[in-house]
Amino acid sequence: MKILGIGVDIIKNKRIDNLIKNKMFILRTFGKSEIESSKKITNKVNYFAKRFAAKEALVKSFGTGFRDNLNFKDIQILNDEIGKPYYHKSKKISKIINKKFKIKDYHLFLSISDEKDYSIAFTILQTK
Repeated sequence: MKILGIGVDIIKNKRIDNLIKNKMFILRTFGKSEIESSKKITNKVNYFAKRFAAKEALVKSFGTGFRDNLNFKDIQILNDEIGKPYYHKSKKISKIINKKFKIKDYHLFLSISDEKDYSIAFTILQTK
């Protein structure tokens, strides 16, 4: 196994608080599953801030940013049965990783955290 990329992002939660007041921002930035899961969450600001940071961290791990027709909505952060966050491996994400790194099998590791004022995400992209 080899690490192909790492990415980290931190965001001020107040920035997301202002943005999520606009429903179009939520619809353009987050996928159906993320929006549906947010309905069960009391602190929506931190919920969306962590996911926003995770999307930024992922594209930083690619070393490309948002290119190749990749949008925020194309990246979804879900949670397993015990609450651990993970990236949904879509065909679009796999295609971008395959094109950039010439691999088909990969792992994406994600850690997200938040405090009152900030949310942070850390990503590792690794071969299987």
